[in-house]
This record gives sequence, C-alpha cells and structure tokens, in this order.
Amino acid sequence: MGKYKICVYAIAKNEEKFVDRWMDAVGEADSVVVLDTGSTDHTTEKLRARGANVYVEQITPWRFDTARNKAMDHIPKDVDICVSNDMDEVFEKGWREKLEAAWKPGYTRARYLFTYAYREDGTPEKQFAMEKIHRRNDFRWVHPVHEILEYSGKDADQTVFVPGLVLSHHPDPSKSRSQYLPLLELSVQENPNDDRAVFWLGREYMYNDRLDECIRTLQRHLKMPTATWEEERSASMRFIAECYQRKNDFGQAKAWLFRAIGECPYVREPYLQMARLGYSRNDWQLVYFATEQGLKITQKTGSYLLEPQSWGFLLDDYAAIACFWLGIFPKALEHAQKALDFQPDDERLKNNLQTIRQKAE
Repeated sequence: MGKYKICVYAIAKNEEKFVDRWMDAVGEADSVVVLDTGSTDHTTEKLRARGANVYVEQITPWRFDTARNKAMDHIPKDVDICVSNDMDEVFEKGWREKLEAAWKPGYTRARYLFTYAYREDGTPEKQFAMEKIHRRNDFRWVHPVHEILEYSGKDADQTVFVPGLVLSHHPDPSKSRSQYLPLLELSVQENPNDDRAVFWLGREYMYNDRLDECIRTLQRHLKMPTATWEEERSASMRFIAECYQRKNDFGQAKAWLFRAIGECPYVREPYLQMARLGYSRNDWQLVYFATEQGLKITQKTGSYLLEPQSWGFLLDDYAAIACFWLGIFPKALEHAQKALDFQPDDERLKNNLQTIRQKAE
C-alpha cells in the first residue's frame, strides 16, 4: 500500500482493443472504476477479467460530463486521490510513485504533462499540461463536451504539478467527431458567458466548414471581456483568417493574420498560416516576411494550441521557395538544407535543394 488510497476511473464504450494496455498502465492504483455506456463488444467482460469494477448505464441524452460524474459516483468514499483518464490514454510506468511523492493532504488537484501527438520516431511532438487528478470530494464535471472539473470546496483550490508524471494519448482514428458540434452548441447555450466554450464552438464550426458561423462565433469570442489570453485570442483570429481564405477573400484573410500576429507575436502558428497564404498567391515577399519572423521564435509556449507543423520543416521549406523566387540564393540554399534535415527522406525537398544548389552555383 502507498501513502494514499488511489482510484482510477473512466468511461468506456466499445474499447475492448484498448483494455489490456490500459489496465496494464492503471494497475498501480488501489482500485479501478469504469462506467460502460453501452458497449456491444467485449469491453465489460475484458475489464472485469482484469479486475476493474465495471458499471453499465446508458446516458440519454448523451453528455460527457454526466457520464464522468456517474462514474465518479461509484468511487469508494475512502479514496484519497481520484485519477480520471480515458481508455486511449496511458500513464507511463511509475506514475503512482511520482504522484504520491508530490501530493499532500492540502492539495485539491494535480497537474501533469499530457502527450497529445508524436513524431514518427515515437518522441513527443505536442505536450501540454493536464489536470484530471483530484481529491475525492468537492469536484464535479461540467460542460457536455470538452468537460472540465469544477471545484466547490470551502477550502482553497490548490494544484500541485507532478514532475515526471506523463499521460500519453493514443487515439482511435476511426472514431467520429460528429457528436462534438451539437454538444458544443449545447455547452454555449448553457454557458453563454464562458469564453472558452465559445472559442471551442467557433473552432468546431471551422472544422465542419461552416465558415460564416465560425467567423461570427469567434468574433463574439474576441469581444468577450473574459477572453484575455493572448494565445487563444490569436488562434481565434487565425481561424477567422482561415475561413476568409476558404471563401477566397484573401484581403480579409491577410488582415486577420496580421491581427493574430499583433495579438500574440511570440507564437509561430500565424506566421506559418501567413506563409501559406502568400504561397497560394505567389506573394514571395509576404512568404519571406512570415517565414523570417516565424523562425526567430525558438521557444514553444507548451499550450494546447501549439500546432506541431509550425515546428517542423514547413517554415524553412516556404522560406527556401520564397528566397529562390526573390533571387536570394544563399538563403534559399540554407533554408532548403534545414528543411531537408527535418525530412531527410522527402523526395520533393531533395529535388528543391538540388535545384537551388544548381542556381546558387
């Protein structure tokens, strides 16, 4: 037994292919609670065979917060620390020891690193902080999708960061996102003053190619007095720019990208989007400006809004092409080589480098 009684809890539906990997990872806990919301495969049988306490209940109408709260209700009352994670998420070995080393009775929740995406070699490509570990009492999940933990205790809500604790995401690409949009619309109806919910809804409209609704919703987000985080505001602006570009309104797209850069000049994403816009218009001076400025940024923010492409080969690739057409061949050669260093097996990048080298010589 450890210093604290720890329970992992989750919701599941048709996750049998993930059961063994997930149970191997959460086995360090004292108990495991799973609410199955309607599996038609062998998820429940496999979980019970591995020692999980499985409860079955249909959630109608479907809401993620309701499902997670019903799962939480089955956690034993004497548990000290509750650990929520999904079946496609895996804790690295030794997570319990790290959690117990950092946790103290006065803490209410824990923050740790969440690996959202990986490079081809398996190393983390996108990581940001997550906090789905909490004490047993005074917490409920809120929002029908992109749900978060809400604290209602009388003492201070105190979070501890757990060094070395990493949760890795291995999603099932076959799963549909179709339920996200109506749930996000419901979330905004229920929480009209929640700027994060409005931002997520606008982004989802963009994903669904509902461009005018995206623009209206994200413009509303930018006017909200609580929408003060520069990186998220910049993301709203570049998503608006993306919608205008899809509508072939390149003037508005360019104007919104300059606003995105002005709002948050220390992130690469709007610069890469500006480079793409310039490339689509053969505006090599715009591409050159965007790539040169974007590449000056060498520090990642570590937020969930980071897009891995902004830290790969693309900025150097666009820079090489722009410099080539502008006749700046030494810089074109330099950027082409850096792009190829990122993607050494890319035939197009190899050909570009060879063409530029011949021109430079």
